[in-house]
Amino acid sequence: MLVTVPRLLPGETAQAIVIVEINRAVTLPPSSTDSLVKPKKLNRSLRQYLAASPYVEIRHKKIKKLAAELRDDELNDWKQIEKYYDYVRANVEFREGELKGALAALESGFGDCEELTSLFIAICRVNDVPARTVWVPGHCYPEFYLVDTEGEGHWYPCQAAGDRAFGEMPDPRPILQKGDNFKVPEKKKRQRYVAEFLKSVGGRPTVSFVREVLPVDG
Repeated sequence: MLVTVPRLLPGETAQAIVIVEINRAVTLPPSSTDSLVKPKKLNRSLRQYLAASPYVEIRHKKIKKLAAELRDDELNDWKQIEKYYDYVRANVEFREGELKGALAALESGFGDCEELTSLFIAICRVNDVPARTVWVPGHCYPEFYLVDTEGEGHWYPCQAAGDRAFGEMPDPRPILQKGDNFKVPEKKKRQRYVAEFLKSVGGRPTVSFVREVLPVDG
């Protein structure tokens, strides 16, 4: 969304207020998982979820080695992905902190929701499972992509940091963005998240971005 503000004289202010109404709901787990498989063919929109992203370093030898060690062809695809999930939760201690990424989480053994999410996504991608980050207010979690017997693809969420929830999402916080590799005009490097941005033509206005959830009547 692009909002253009006309010329402001010294001391003047302008506001742009956008109100979005959404329906929130929890995501329930699938009733059967034995027949869900990794997609054999990916269209262009899905291929990006097998590639490297900022702080999802799938080409690093340590992450490749871990992904290979965790792969177990005796398990069906759902159980294999659950194994990746349980490994991350068991081996990366949750700690609030600055963004470090998947590799740093693997090497240090700790990180916050972004680190746990990034490492799980990295393992999935190395093992040919499309995966991406879901951003909600104050938090993020991963979701992965599998195909059912009719060839229909579905995204399944899981809670990397917090109470265990695999293939489901009991947290009904509104989804802000999905993905972790964006190109934006104000940055040279690709970004994990598309943040609010002000471009001023002349002058140095003070800007404040406010995001809040409004109470629901009734």
